[in-house]
This record gives sequence, structure tokens and C-alpha cells, in this order.
Amino acid sequence: MDMHSLSTRTLMHSGSAVETRRWGELKRGGKHALPVIIGLVPLALVLGAQASQKGMSIAEVSLMTALNYAGGSEFAAVELWSSSPDIALIVAMTFLINSRHIVMGATLAPLLKHLPYRKTVPALFFMCDESWAMGLTDTRSSSRPLSFSFHYYLGVALLLWFNWVAFTSVGALIGPALSDIRGWGFDMVFPAVFLVLMRGMCRGRSSALPWVTSLLVALGAWLWLPQGWYVPAGATGGLLVAYLSGGER
Repeated sequence: MDMHSLSTRTLMHSGSAVETRRWGELKRGGKHALPVIIGLVPLALVLGAQASQKGMSIAEVSLMTALNYAGGSEFAAVELWSSSPDIALIVAMTFLINSRHIVMGATLAPLLKHLPYRKTVPALFFMCDESWAMGLTDTRSSSRPLSFSFHYYLGVALLLWFNWVAFTSVGALIGPALSDIRGWGFDMVFPAVFLVLMRGMCRGRSSALPWVTSLLVALGAWLWLPQGWYVPAGATGGLLVAYLSGGER
């Protein structure tokens, strides 16, 4: 066997190994996303049902949840929706609530800088609170020290996005036949999921301090500031404490 044939076979074997590893990470991400999906299904049904009861069609609900992939701002938009919606107010509120994604994206940016824009831009588009938290938690785990698995993150993000769009659409389909679905307590799933994610990201008192500060600042802003301001206020408070304390230890 000549050297050229040997090199070709080595490259083919190496490429096959890379593809196998990528598929393995995609499946691992999808597997880890399943418990989160189970928790988010009721919330997606609530959103879809509320939107349909406000007069939105199934297609409109699907389009909203697919393009504005951020549950908090979607709930706010549906709450503000009426027969003659104030589009400017809805857009402003959506931007305000989604402003946290700027900080979240900036956190992921150093981990994605080695990738081309054709990969990083879609990855950030499919980012949500859960996929962001799970991607960072996986990166910081003892088995993967400071190694961000792009395909693990993608497996989580894509499966969460697909199921969110699918089940909000189902909620819109069955919404007209239901009464106020919030009376079933499904909306409590949202804070429960976030508490679980936060627990996985905290590694001691020093790392918990920014989270606690963010919670207290957001609570104060929710009580005393106009609607929606608690999101950027809480994020700013937590970031400031993290910066002053020298970051996570």
C-alpha cells in the first residue's frame, strides 16, 4: 500500500470518527433535553391556549413561537394582544424582556468564537434560557472541563425549539375548547424549571450570590417599576455583583 492510499484511508477514518462523535453529542443533548421538555409541555399548552383565546390563529401562534423564541416575551405579547393591538407597545415590551439574551449571547460568544458565522448565528437564534444553561453546565462539568460541546448544545436547543413550537400549536388548537387553563396550575412549571436549572449551575455560596442578588433586584423592580423592567434590572444587578466579586470561583 502506497503512502497516498494510506493517507486517504487515515483521513476517511478520522472523518468518520468525527462524524460519529458529533452524532453522539447531538443524541446526548437530545437525551438530556427530554426531562426539560416534559416540564415545558404544560407551559407551551398554556401559551397556545391563551393566544387562541385572544383570537390568534394556529398559524400565527406557530409563527410567533418559532421566530420569537422566548417564552417570557411571548406571554407578555399575548397578554397585551387585543382586537386592535398596540404594536409599538408589544414590540417595545418584547425587546425589553428579551434583552437578557444579549447578556446570554455574550456569555456564549467566547465559547463559539472558533466557529464560522454560518454556525454561530443559527446557534444563537435557537438559544433559550434552558439550552443556554444546559450548555454552560455541561461545559463546566468535571467530565468536560472548559470544553464547550457545540453539538451537545445544538441537540438540546433544536429539540427544545421544535417541541416548543409544536406544543404551543397544539395548545392553540385545543384552546377554544378550554376554560382559563391557568387555573390548572400549569404556569407554575416555568419557575420550577428555572429553579432546577439554577441549582445545576450554582457551585457554592460565591457562585450563588449573583443569582440571589438578581432575584432580589428583579423582585424590587417588579414591585416598584413599570411592567417588564424587572428583567433587565435583575440581570444588571446579578452581573454587577459577579463583576465586583471577581466572577465565579
